[in-house]
Formats: sequence, C-alpha cells, structure tokens
Amino acid sequence: MFDDKSILITGGTGSFGQTFIKALLAKWKPARVVVFSRDELKQFEMQQTFCAPCMRYFIGDVRDAERMKQAMRGIDYVVHAAALKQVPAAEYNPTECIRTNVNGAENVINAAIENGVEKVVALSTDKAASPVNLYGATKLLSDKLFVAANNLVGKHKTRFAVVRYGNVVGSRGSVVPYFRKLMAEGAQSLPITDERMTRFWLTLEQGVDFVLKSFERMQGGELFVPKIPSVRIVDLARAMAPELPQHIIGIRPGEKLHEMMITRDDSINTVVFDDHYVITPSVRFIVQSDYAINGRGEVGKPAQEGFKYTSDNNGHFLTLDELRALDKRTA
Repeated sequence: MFDDKSILITGGTGSFGQTFIKALLAKWKPARVVVFSRDELKQFEMQQTFCAPCMRYFIGDVRDAERMKQAMRGIDYVVHAAALKQVPAAEYNPTECIRTNVNGAENVINAAIENGVEKVVALSTDKAASPVNLYGATKLLSDKLFVAANNLVGKHKTRFAVVRYGNVVGSRGSVVPYFRKLMAEGAQSLPITDERMTRFWLTLEQGVDFVLKSFERMQGGELFVPKIPSVRIVDLARAMAPELPQHIIGIRPGEKLHEMMITRDDSINTVVFDDHYVITPSVRFIVQSDYAINGRGEVGKPAQEGFKYTSDNNGHFLTLDELRALDKRTA
C-alpha cells in the first residue's frame, strides 16, 4: 500500500523511525519518505545510512505549526512518533512536555487535515492507560485528540488512528541496555525496583510491523493494542546475568508495578481480534464504522465486560530460554 506514496515520520531519527524506514524501503517503493525532526546531527548521521533517492530530511519541531504544515504538503501517510518520553524529565519540565506531546499533537492533526493527508497513525504508550505520571497524562490527551480528530475532518478524507504498546526491547532508556552497561562495568549485582514487577515486551521490528498493519486495518478512530508477551523483571535479570545476585531498590516516582494497556472501563468499547485489540471511540460523529471488521477483512468480537489487559494478568510470559534468545538477538 506504500508504493508510489509519500510518507512522513515525525521524530523520524529515533529508534522506531529508523527501524520503520528500514522495513518500509525493504518492502515497498515509496515516492518520498520524509524524516521530520529537530536534531540536525541525528539527521546528518541518518543520511549516511538512509540515502535512497526517495529520502528527504526536514528540520523542524512539532511545536511549530507552520513548519508542520509545510512538511506535510503532498504527503499521503503520517506516522507521529515525536514525543518527550522521559518520565523524570517530564515531571521536572511539565510545560515543555505538554507543548510537545499535546500542542504538538494538535499541530500534526491540523496540518494533516489542511494538506489532505489520507491516514495518520500516532504512537502511544501503556503509560497513557490510567496514567500516574505527567508523561502518561500527556499521551492520554494526545490519544484523545487523535481519536476525536476524525470528527473534525468534515469533507476531508483524512483519517486518524492510534497504536499503543509497551516496552521495546533495547530502546533508549529501557532496562536491557542499562543492565548491559552495568554488566560491562563489572557490576556485582543488578538493581531490581520490585521483585513482583512485570512489563509487556516486544521488539522494535514487532512494533514496526504492527504499525504497518494498522495502516491497512484502520478506518478511523481506532486505538490499536497488540497482543504481546509479558516478562517478570527478576526473570529478565536472571536470564541476562544468571551469575549475578539482585538487590531491591524500590519503585521510582511515577512508576507502576504492572503495565496496563486496556483499562476495565475501556472493556465496553474493546473489540478482540486474533493478534490484537481495538479500543473503539466512545463518541462517534463522522466515522460510522463497523470496527468488528477491519480494513484487512479480519473479524473481531466484543471483549467481555470488565476485561482489562495488564502485564501481570497476561496469559503469555516469556521463559528464561526465550529471554536469553531475545537478548542475543537484540544485542
């Protein structure tokens, strides 16, 4: 579906953006791929790897509404990956986080509608479900903006959807590279926040594949959630460094014991598919879709009332052997 199309990725120099573009160029022949970000050094470095004739690099910030509109001229599809994501930094700099994650989301929406973009998929996070920190709260607001944007399009063709998933193995700021760093420095033990802690787990490649499929599946207004395995943090530490003991340091401010991607209150709007869930919009005006059948012809069924999707009640936990294999594959 991306052949001869123009695709823009906000925050495109990040780990997701680079993996997304790699998959995009391997499977399709797009007319243009626009990397939109504010870091000129990262763009320069990225150009050394991604230098196909279709590649374009735009310096800009999602906070800048006019620049966002300029960048989206002639664009067919948008992936919105730009965000301020560090929980402690967001707590210390709340207005900066709001300007990027909330105001920036509004700028992306307005630019997409004005330029007649066909589809927009915004990346979200498990922290947006029942948020306990500012970062999660801003991403929940962003999710609501993108879902509601489908009611603002009028006669325009633009449609918006959201993809929400949990921890990405090996991404910047995640625990895996942190553990690797400690081990390389000769640590005598690994720090564990809480021995009961669990997390959802997926690779960058899995996340990218899910986003690509969401473009095919979406009709507008969906919040897509993949069915992915969970991991016990103590098992992860044991798999990566079986010879090292562990010591408990306590949960950090703004951190949850278990991750949540679908709340119990969302169960009445949730549709269950074979490999993913869809949270449908609670208020529909323009988009009157049958969300039980998606754009790929897949058929879902309503979730049971009271259902919730959290990392501790997941039916699939990675074993030590699976964790070791995953650690080697992403090293």
